[in-house]
Amino acid sequence: MTDSSHRSYRALLRVPNLGRVLLSMQIARVAQSMVGVAIVLFTLDRYGSAAFAGLVTFASIFPGLLVSPIAGALLDRHGRLRLVLLDYVVALAAMILIGVLALTNLLPGPLLVLIAIVSSLTSILSHVGLRSLFPIMVPEPLWERVNAVDSNGYVAATIIGPPLAAAMVVLLGGPLALMIIGLAFGIAAAALVGVPDPASTIVSTGRILADAWAGMAYTWRNRTLRGLGFAVTFGNLAHGMTTIVLPLIILQRFGMSEAVVGIVFAVSGISGMTSAFLFGRMDTRGREWSMLVWPMVALVPTVGLLLIAAGQPAIPVGLGLVVAEMLLVGFLIGPMDIALFTVRQRRTERAWMGRAFSVSMAFNYLGVPIGAGVAGLLAERSIELSIVVLGVGGALASVLAAAFLVPRDEPGQGASPALPETAAS
Repeated sequence: MTDSSHRSYRALLRVPNLGRVLLSMQIARVAQSMVGVAIVLFTLDRYGSAAFAGLVTFASIFPGLLVSPIAGALLDRHGRLRLVLLDYVVALAAMILIGVLALTNLLPGPLLVLIAIVSSLTSILSHVGLRSLFPIMVPEPLWERVNAVDSNGYVAATIIGPPLAAAMVVLLGGPLALMIIGLAFGIAAAALVGVPDPASTIVSTGRILADAWAGMAYTWRNRTLRGLGFAVTFGNLAHGMTTIVLPLIILQRFGMSEAVVGIVFAVSGISGMTSAFLFGRMDTRGREWSMLVWPMVALVPTVGLLLIAAGQPAIPVGLGLVVAEMLLVGFLIGPMDIALFTVRQRRTERAWMGRAFSVSMAFNYLGVPIGAGVAGLLAERSIELSIVVLGVGGALASVLAAAFLVPRDEPGQGASPALPETAAS
């Protein structure tokens, strides 16, 4: 067998149990992308406030990021797949509960925020559990390939989920749409039942809080993970802003329907899928810094297109600029994702992947709930102000952080706390 066949996408199918894991992951990711759009449209329609929509989005993400060190310790000690399964079941229950309470007119705003907070607490388990599982299940020569599939899992979900969620909200109403999305999480959970966790080696004190603290210390001392945290967080301010501002532009400025919101979000997925598969075929070693920084540079003027679009007539200029912006964003995120995933895998010791990935991913994702929450508040006064501060400002800050804080070459992984190694299944 040739080296190229060993490194092909088809070779991934020969990895035991990977097919079922990827199937479950994809179903859940479509459901997650649907929630992001459906919950905003549902909240805007039911409560009529951009600020409250931003608050609900913040509540559905931020608490899970706060508990990420503990989540990472649990993933390293107790197996990844069973905790991924737990998150899917909690998401199923949360969506069904919101839908039932809304249909019976028993869902005041504070209760919706509370449900969002509770469901957020387990969400980190599936995101980190899968991403830290792949380098354990998959041989290193296939890491770029599985990372491309991982990245395209989000991209495909972006193509399918938002327009489907928007159409369901329009046709069925927000409560029923959320209940159907909950059932998708149930299907994803069922696909994982019976899949064994792969054996791995961990370092542990035997105490959850001590392990969580050690994971935070390891991540902070790792120059690459620390630099990525600042760079990606700043960039995600723009992403969080977009989840609130883009629907406002389309619904309020352009006077179009919720279905258009879903279609426009899907546009970025179409270009992103092509980009991720293209760059996933590359050997990224020695190229990660360039694949991170130069797309970030291009994102600064790209995000600025939203600022121009917000002040234009809907047809043809305004909508055309929004579509162009989303196409470019999708294409630029492709190489960034591949580089981010592989450099994190290569520069993290295998025994620390659960804790380090959990803290790193939470650090990276902080910008999304903060961007969404602040965007909701700013957009009450000015959509343009939200785009300038969080979109253009966040994208520019991410360039500076990536350029100066992420090492170009592979550094030493830093001091690892001296903890006993144990075998984990």
